[in-house]
Amino acid sequence: MRLDDERESSNVEDRRGSGGRMPIGGKSIGLGTIAIALLAMYFGIDPSVVLNIGQGLQQEAPVEAQAIPANDPMAKFVAKVLGSTEDTWGKIFEASGQQYPAPKLVLFSGQTPTACGSGQAAMGPFYCPGDQKVYIDLGFYHEMKTRFKAPGDFAQAYVIAHEVGHHIQNLMGTSDKVQQARQSARTEAQANQYSVRLELQADCYAGVWANHADGANRILEAGDVEEAMTAAAAIGDDALQKQAQGYAVPDSFTHGTSQQRMRWFNQGLSTGDIRKCDTFSAASI
Repeated sequence: MRLDDERESSNVEDRRGSGGRMPIGGKSIGLGTIAIALLAMYFGIDPSVVLNIGQGLQQEAPVEAQAIPANDPMAKFVAKVLGSTEDTWGKIFEASGQQYPAPKLVLFSGQTPTACGSGQAAMGPFYCPGDQKVYIDLGFYHEMKTRFKAPGDFAQAYVIAHEVGHHIQNLMGTSDKVQQARQSARTEAQANQYSVRLELQADCYAGVWANHADGANRILEAGDVEEAMTAAAAIGDDALQKQAQGYAVPDSFTHGTSQQRMRWFNQGLSTGDIRKCDTFSAASI
């Protein structure tokens, strides 16, 4: 992946030296919630949902954010990927006569306060709509390489682009509509289907970013698309459930199968058209 021509975003908060202070004004997260959160990671559930169940929205202790160190190549990589997403989505929003309010990206270690409860490294990367921030413990990239067998810099970039995709959905009001639909669903399986379509759309948005970024600065190298496809396949609900328990339960899927995730990422990558990412109108996903 070529990032030499990409600028570093200034919207990165480095909390890795903050000690991961817990929220105030409420109980600390319990071991039971952490156990549920760990299961959630394997089953592809949005971490903010689990953390809100365990704690609800609380007043958070202030956390001091620092600038990323100049000698930290992984943090600089994340900043460049985020900068690339800002440039891409800024142009897409501008074309429709709107301004793009970029999200912050928070680097943390272990745990950190968020507007969605206490963020835990065990949850993997996530987006919190309450504060419009993407959270990531960079140790997740080691998990991608070793546990999920999905190495590579473009696979890592795909993870960030997917979470930024959730930010786009939040700005467009899609996330709120899905939440309302989930609450009105007659069954848990039906509610999960709304979540699946939301996640697949975020995958498609990640593909749209890759299309535009490559068109602007030729960021893609041989094997990069395959890296992203491998990552999308590795974190499909069916793959995660089979890894965790040996079999898959389709009614419990919340992110989509490996094939679905690959398909919708490729839809965005091949078209570069946000209008082609309407997973909610698609008869088949």
